Amino acid sequence: MATQRMLIIVTNAREYEKAGMRTGLWLGELTHFYDCAQESGFDLDLASPAGGYVPIDPESLAHDVLGELGTDRRYRDREFMDLLVNTKKASEVNVEDYDAIYFTGGHGVMFDFRDKELAELTARFYDSGRIVSAVCHGPAGLLEVVRDDGAPLVKGKNVTGFSWPEEEAAQRADAVPFSLQDELKKRGANYSIADKPFDPYVVTDGRLITGQNPSSARPVAEAVVAALRT
Repeated sequence: MATQRMLIIVTNAREYEKAGMRTGLWLGELTHFYDCAQESGFDLDLASPAGGYVPIDPESLAHDVLGELGTDRRYRDREFMDLLVNTKKASEVNVEDYDAIYFTGGHGVMFDFRDKELAELTARFYDSGRIVSAVCHGPAGLLEVVRDDGAPLVKGKNVTGFSWPEEEAAQRADAVPFSLQDELKKRGANYSIADKPFDPYVVTDGRLITGQNPSSARPVAEAVVAALRT
């Protein structure tokens, strides 16, 4: 039964484990998806692997790669930003309350999205016929997900996610714990990317919807909304 509600997963990680740089949620990957889904009549809840506070990647505050899409407006919105103060713990979420799950990005997710309880939650979403979606580094949350037949969720699926050329362009190749592109391929995913780095790019394979980079967050939301209305 449709709930007209989506669950958004955000990170609790605030820094790179091997470097002194700060990281966290890439704010636009939350706000662009959130605004589109809300405009389409959906309610949204936020959850994170550990629950509680969600740090923001400071670089994301200066990068709205899609232009005037409201990231700055949301950052000035006290009520909205307070949603990041005390998020639900993902393992305590009831799947039946939602139509879809969406994994935001930001480099922080590479340190806490490969979580066993989060993977089990995502499997329940997918195996119960719900939509699973992710953008940029968010597909890191799909790496440990196993379908009810024991196969990796992404095996044989058409997917995308932040590419290694984009990682190098962002000057984070030495700081990240793994290559998302390589890890998706290792699990048998049919991985593809846009012709040009950082161009919007979304791949839909049934109930699995993934976007390549920050500029893909709103297009992912549009694809999720469209899928839920078919």
